[in-house]
Amino acid sequence: MGKIKIAIFGVGNCASSLIQGIYYYRDKNPEDAIGLMHWDIGGYKPYDIEVVAAVDIDRRKVGKDVSEAIFAKPNCTKVFCRDIPKMGVEVAMGKILDGVAPHMKNYPEDYTFVPSNGKETNIVELLEDSGAEIAVNYLPVGSEEATRYYANCCLDAGVAFVNCMPVFIASNKEFARRFEEKNLPVVGDDIKSQIGATIIHRTLAKLFTDRGVKIDRTYQLNVGGNTDFLNMLARDRLKSKKISKTEAVQSVLDVPLEARNIHIGPSDYVPWLNDNKLCFLRMEGRIFGDVPMNLELRLSVEDSPNSAGSAIDAIRCCKLALDRGIGGPLISISAYTMKHPPIQYPDDVAREMVKEFIQGKRER
Repeated sequence: MGKIKIAIFGVGNCASSLIQGIYYYRDKNPEDAIGLMHWDIGGYKPYDIEVVAAVDIDRRKVGKDVSEAIFAKPNCTKVFCRDIPKMGVEVAMGKILDGVAPHMKNYPEDYTFVPSNGKETNIVELLEDSGAEIAVNYLPVGSEEATRYYANCCLDAGVAFVNCMPVFIASNKEFARRFEEKNLPVVGDDIKSQIGATIIHRTLAKLFTDRGVKIDRTYQLNVGGNTDFLNMLARDRLKSKKISKTEAVQSVLDVPLEARNIHIGPSDYVPWLNDNKLCFLRMEGRIFGDVPMNLELRLSVEDSPNSAGSAIDAIRCCKLALDRGIGGPLISISAYTMKHPPIQYPDDVAREMVKEFIQGKRER
């Protein structure tokens, strides 16, 4: 099989983990490749992904080779593969738009974004000249205008789009129509980690429902120390994020909870946690005889590798769609790897749908 040529918008922690993973699995065999949901997707292995273009706005990353930029501040994710060779791909200066929240300038440089004053790159030309087939969107939460701008650039350049952020592109009817008309696949929206707060919350909610437990109320509070959590201190940037995370849980319930009885969203920023994310989850319900019960759970997980474990499958399924001439929203892989896909399916159903898609069957 050939390479999967990708462009990355936002060279942050998630991009760092994804790129580290591409090289980490190069010397692995299927038997010892820990942490993958799929080793082989239609003939494509994890190491078949090649970064041919990258965009950021931070002066510590712009102009540097991607192999260096992924380890530059404010990135703070766990380094599990330090030996990344020079790629010959320099990080290009992007268009800031609403990508940097105003409050970020009030924090030390090691923890926040430091915008470059370099000249903005023509993104359409960059995508065309690089030969990128797929662009992966890793912009900060709340970058509504910026995400739509980069999605439009992909449409103009004839590049597929994997939207890992909670701005609705694949699940937006107008964008979905435009990607379908261009015969370009789009995967989204808002990456659902391998074993993250959302997938656990969904699984427990479905378990309660399947076992006849009436769920009365629930919350999910998340804290972390990366730039994502610092960025999300601006609550006005969280509208799409809260919709995405809440709908992901509500969708597995027979009867959705009233808004006052479900709270899902970030809670606070704790710098020394770095890329470690803590989730505090509580569910209250009633079992046999209308007797009350409750469950509390604490999850601790490195946030960005958790995300990359899903993104690496989304990218390869997107490439399969390109190979097969399939355009528009990819229903199965979006339902499996994203919190706000065009159509929600239970996770076990979505997994089977992805398996069928890989085998070449038409999506439902």
